[in-house]
Amino acid sequence: MDGLKNFKAQAVIFDKDGTLIDFDVMWGGWVVYLAGQLNAASGLNVEEPFYLAMGYDHEHRKVLAGGRLASRPMAQLRHLTIEVMQSFGLNMDQAEQIVEQAWCIPDPVILAKPLTDIRTLFSQFHSQKIKIGIATADDRAPTHAMIEAFDVEEFISTMACGDDGIKAKPAPDMVLAICEGMKIDPAGTMVIGDTVADLKMARASGAGLVVGVLSGVSSARDLVSYADVLIESVAELHAYALGLAGNISTQSHNDLNPDFAF
Repeated sequence: MDGLKNFKAQAVIFDKDGTLIDFDVMWGGWVVYLAGQLNAASGLNVEEPFYLAMGYDHEHRKVLAGGRLASRPMAQLRHLTIEVMQSFGLNMDQAEQIVEQAWCIPDPVILAKPLTDIRTLFSQFHSQKIKIGIATADDRAPTHAMIEAFDVEEFISTMACGDDGIKAKPAPDMVLAICEGMKIDPAGTMVIGDTVADLKMARASGAGLVVGVLSGVSSARDLVSYADVLIESVAELHAYALGLAGNISTQSHNDLNPDFAF
């Protein structure tokens, strides 16, 4: 875990889905439900092309790394859904009407399955005066609802969300906007995510430590080229926070090779 413990973060920026909460539970169930709603509204059998367009493996109930569902903002997913309906020969007005009738969003409270005790983790960082940010492709309202449900709002300094008008991942803009809001140099920031887009965003922003987490849609092979450190889950960050609390010596991150924290 040297790559992780040797970096003393001033701030930690988390992706949300696949990093803090279970991606497949949240978004896999949603895409299946929405396909059924589209079928009912159109009288067509849209599942196969819809899953393909979204990047969802229905047979294995798995969101695919690199697929649109894994990283695109909700507005883009809605537009993509309209395009799928048009592929059946519907004109724009017909497709938009069907999508309007069928459209729903994942319940940000009921479907949000945390991958660790988020309140305890955030409290540990807060006690070490480490600021916390969220960078997510999801919209602000459901993200805020999840944060309220987990009772962690008091620990979060700022967020960048998919409908904020900020350029989407893998552009560095979300991290840069969060760092500006926190008044912290990106070099003092740890960025944690489960997709290549997350890690490319972090790398392009000049983040001090880029951490890939394997609890989401991506494998170690997907992430290793972009990460300084790979961890199985954000649950492993409890040990990092406790190490800081125990005054374990830290050094500045410098040319780390990707390694597993444990």
